[in-house]
Amino acid sequence: MIAWLDARNPNQPFPPAEAALVEPNGLLAAGGSLAPARLLNGYRQGIFPWYGKGQPILWWSPDPRTIFLPDRIRVSHSLRKVLRSGRYTVTVDHAFARVIAECAAPRPEAPESWITREMREAYCRLHVLGYAHSIETWHGERLVGGLYGVALGGVFFGESMFSRMNDASKVALVHLGRLLVQRGFGFIDCQLETGHLLSLGAQSLPRAEFLKLLHEHVHRLLPATPWTLPAEAAPGAG
Repeated sequence: MIAWLDARNPNQPFPPAEAALVEPNGLLAAGGSLAPARLLNGYRQGIFPWYGKGQPILWWSPDPRTIFLPDRIRVSHSLRKVLRSGRYTVTVDHAFARVIAECAAPRPEAPESWITREMREAYCRLHVLGYAHSIETWHGERLVGGLYGVALGGVFFGESMFSRMNDASKVALVHLGRLLVQRGFGFIDCQLETGHLLSLGAQSLPRAEFLKLLHEHVHRLLPATPWTLPAEAAPGAG
């Protein structure tokens, strides 16, 4: 059995992450809402929402958990050439709503996205509140790649990324890593392991180890300065 959360009480405590099911891996609770207080409370405890259209909100804390160390994102020789070529321009927080809409767009391997309209609205609220951020990759005035996630303390909780041209999402990830190093972040939470993430330098940790690392970093007080990249320009970001 899993806990059922009260949608009227966004401050209701979550069950401990260690109480999550083994199968399906990490399922911890259902119900509740995507109110900012509920989402932020979940992230601080290593819990995130993930559910399909027509399902109740489902909350997860899988074991193992995948992370990036911001200074250890793997940059291949070919990707390094792309970064040096000037083919793309990268910006921060110039087109959050567009990035999440692109991440939610149907794909051949996933015709129905888990990023529902309700999810999009919830993370746009977090963006307005200063917790959610996006990295955008542009080719001229066209938005061709990007990612978004939630920043709390010294942890960036990555949610999704998209790419419409070769390496566009990888370029966004590399710039995110550089920005997080500059800001003193400890790690990026990638939630679930994929071969693509591992090829870029991600590593998987037992949940207990992840929760210990989370506790060390999520409550850190870092400078609350605007998120910017050097020489940032925003073509087409209106």
